[in-house]
Amino acid sequence: MNSTTHLAYPTIPLTDSELPTQIKKDCGTVLVTGASGYVGGRLIPVLLIRGYKVRILVRKYIPEYEHIWPNVEVVVGSTFNLESLQKALSGIDVAYYLIHSLLTKPKDFIDKEIESAHNFRVTAEQQKVNRIIYLGGLGKVEESLSKHLYSRLMVNEELRKGKVPVTTLRAATIIGSGSASYELMQNVTEFFPVIPSTSYTSTKCQPISIRDVRKYLVGVLEEIDTKGKQFDIGGPEVLTYHQMLEIFAKVLQKKKKRFFIPLRSTSIASYFLSFISTVPATLIKNLMEGLKNDVICSENSIEKYLPINKLNFREALERAVLIEKKKEVTTRWSDTYHPLKTRHIKLDELPEPPNFVVSYSIKSSKKARALFQSICQVGGKKGWFHNNWMWRLRGLVDRIFLGVGTARGRRSDQKLKTNDVLDFWRVEKIVQNRELLLFAEMKLPGLAWLKFEVIDIDNEGVEKKDYRDLRVTAYFATSSLAGSTYWYFFLPFHHFIFEGLLKQLEARSDSSDCPSN
Repeated sequence: MNSTTHLAYPTIPLTDSELPTQIKKDCGTVLVTGASGYVGGRLIPVLLIRGYKVRILVRKYIPEYEHIWPNVEVVVGSTFNLESLQKALSGIDVAYYLIHSLLTKPKDFIDKEIESAHNFRVTAEQQKVNRIIYLGGLGKVEESLSKHLYSRLMVNEELRKGKVPVTTLRAATIIGSGSASYELMQNVTEFFPVIPSTSYTSTKCQPISIRDVRKYLVGVLEEIDTKGKQFDIGGPEVLTYHQMLEIFAKVLQKKKKRFFIPLRSTSIASYFLSFISTVPATLIKNLMEGLKNDVICSENSIEKYLPINKLNFREALERAVLIEKKKEVTTRWSDTYHPLKTRHIKLDELPEPPNFVVSYSIKSSKKARALFQSICQVGGKKGWFHNNWMWRLRGLVDRIFLGVGTARGRRSDQKLKTNDVLDFWRVEKIVQNRELLLFAEMKLPGLAWLKFEVIDIDNEGVEKKDYRDLRVTAYFATSSLAGSTYWYFFLPFHHFIFEGLLKQLEARSDSSDCPSN
C-alpha cells in the first residue's frame, strides 16, 4: 500500500487518530461515482492515501485526472448507459453511490433519479458487488419534503431493494470550502447589512463538516459491521438557519442585527439572491425549498461503530475560511457541469468548423511562460483586466435569464485545470504555456469558445527567438437565425474588447518572476 501518493490538488489528509478504523487490506477495487462532484472529489484522495485501488465513473474524460489522482482507473459513461455501467462495476468490491445534482430541474427529475439508482442496483447485483455505500439526505417520507430531499429518500429505497447490502449515510447541510450551502451563507452574510430572518430560517438543521463526512464515508468502508445498515450523521449541534448566519457573521467579524423579511415565494427569493451570490438561481431555489423541513438526526447509532470527534459549526466555518485564504479549495459545487451543458461537444469534435470565427493578436518579446501565466489570471475577483463593466454586464444579462452569470468566479485565482469554472466559462483544454480553451456556459443561441494562445513558432515551423504572438480567438457554432443575429450584433464589440484585453495581458505579464501554473 502506498501512503505517499502525490496529488496535484491534495485534500487535507485525515490522520490515523481521526479515523478509529484500520485500513481494510483485503478490500478489492473501490468504485466512486460522482467523482467529479463536490463530495466525490474530496473522498478519492483519502482513499488513495490509505492505499485503496480506486476506479471512477465519469461522464467526461479529463486528462488531468491522471495527475490529480494518480493510478485511478477511469471509466467514461453514466448510470443510464448500461454498457459503461457494466464495465464500471465489473470486479468491484465496494461501490460508492454519490450521484445527485441540485442543479437540474427537469419535470421528470425524481423518475430519472430512481431510474439511475435502479440501473446501478441491478448492475451491481449482476456484477456481484460486495457492498454499496450511499450518501443521502435527512428527512421523513411522511413529511412534505422538497423535491430533491424526497428524491434522495427514494434513491435510498431503490438501492436497498436489491441483494447487494447498502450502507446508507443520511446527512443534512454539508459545510466546507467550496460547498454551495457555505458559499450562499457567505454571500448573504457579506452582502446584507442585516441577518435576514424569515419563516424558513427558523427551521432546524444539524450541519456537518465535509471533513467529518469524509471520515464517515471512509469509516463505514473499513468497519464491516456497518454493512447493510442505515445511519444519520450530523455535527454536534442543532441550529436554526438564522443562528447559523449569525455565527457566520461572527466568524467574518461582521456586526449584524436580525431583521425579519416576509418571504412567501422561494422562486422569487432565489431569483433575487442569485444577483448577489456566486450560486445560480436554480441551485438556490433547491437549497431554499429544503429549508421548510427540519433536518436533524433521529438516531446516533453510528457512534457505536465510528466514535469520531466532530467539528462544531463554527469550527467547520473557520476551517473553510482558512482554506479559502490559503487558496487550497480542492473541489467546489461548480465542478459539476451545468445541466444545460453536460453533453456539449468539444471544439475539436465538431463535425464541421464553427460558422463564425474572429481572431486578434499582438506581438510580445516576453517569455511564453510569463504570457501564459498572465492569461491564466483572467476572471474571478481580478476581472478581465480591460472593460470589466462589459463582462459584468454580459454576466448580469445572463443571470436575469437564469443563466450562470459571472458570479461563480473561479476555484483559485492562481491556478487553472481542465473543467475549472471561470465566470461563465469552463476550461475545456489547457496546454501549459501554449493554449487555454474556454467553453461558454452562459445562455446562447449556439455553442461558443474562447481560445487564448501563445505562439512562438511561425507558419513554417521556425522558432521565433525575439518575439511571439499573443492571440485570442472567438468561435461560435450555430444553425439558427437567432444565432447569426446574435453574432453580428456583438461582432463590432469584439475589436474593442479583445484588443484591449491582449494589451493588458501583455502588460501584466512578468518575464522575470512568474509563478508556475
